[in-house]
Amino acid sequence: MNSKPPVLVKDRILGIIILIAAQLLIGGIHVFFGLLLLLSENLSFLSSSVVYDVYTFFFGLLSLVFAVFLWRGEKVGWVGTVGISFFVIVADSLTLLDMPSIPGIPKLPSYAEIAYSVLVVSYLSLRHLRKSFFKEN
Repeated sequence: MNSKPPVLVKDRILGIIILIAAQLLIGGIHVFFGLLLLLSENLSFLSSSVVYDVYTFFFGLLSLVFAVFLWRGEKVGWVGTVGISFFVIVADSLTLLDMPSIPGIPKLPSYAEIAYSVLVVSYLSLRHLRKSFFKEN
């Protein structure tokens, strides 16, 4: 099957550059709001559970860390990004189904988070990307 080679920008796959930018943005937002929620327990307009606050912060932190590893082309970036994407799919799906999950996950954003995570896993599962991250050293 003839498939086009991926578009490269300065020897990097354009799709990976876009994914890393999105992960950095998402990670930064989650770290910011996770810290805000953790540090502002007494503010009534920001009511959430401590478990959700910690989850939000660490999800953001891991997203940032794995984005850096993706940028460097390391296997741990691929594995970590796919891993946290699967975790989001499971946790948000359980929330939407009213099953036990992380307390405080809001339902409305869960739809977009699941869709985004499915796209990330699907994209990173493309054959040429798996080969580039799992090449023999």
